[in-house]
Amino acid sequence: MHITARVDCAVRALVELAAADGQLVKADALSSAQSIPYKFLEAVLADLRRGGLVSSRRGPDGGYWLARPADEITVADVIRTLEGPLASVRGERPEDVTYDGAAGSLQRVWIAVRVNLRSVLEGVTIADIATDVLPEFVAELTADPGAWRRR
Repeated sequence: MHITARVDCAVRALVELAAADGQLVKADALSSAQSIPYKFLEAVLADLRRGGLVSSRRGPDGGYWLARPADEITVADVIRTLEGPLASVRGERPEDVTYDGAAGSLQRVWIAVRVNLRSVLEGVTIADIATDVLPEFVAELTADPGAWRRR
């Protein structure tokens, strides 16, 4: 899976907003806190606003805040808002792809990949990251030394 700069930036911005505990946060403060280029962050925040993950108010007393509780926003929600489906094959959903001959079982492999992505990305919320209290399955998965090996 390729995690884009937009998704990484969005998750980091949402975590900062979660840590602000309902207080409005200006884009320049988010930019500074996470070392994200301001213009890039503005574009990402606009997409998050359109996707219903953040709200904003303009003006000198303006800023951004989470549109719903941090424990109700998963990493999967962020990816879907910015990039679309978690897993696709040539731009199609895995259940819509068919293969002939010896590759016939490949569709089930792509669906299994999607299931595993969902299990992690739908199981971790912005609140989990902001409070550094990740679900136990994350600790179990990252405890395996093979998880840290480059391949």
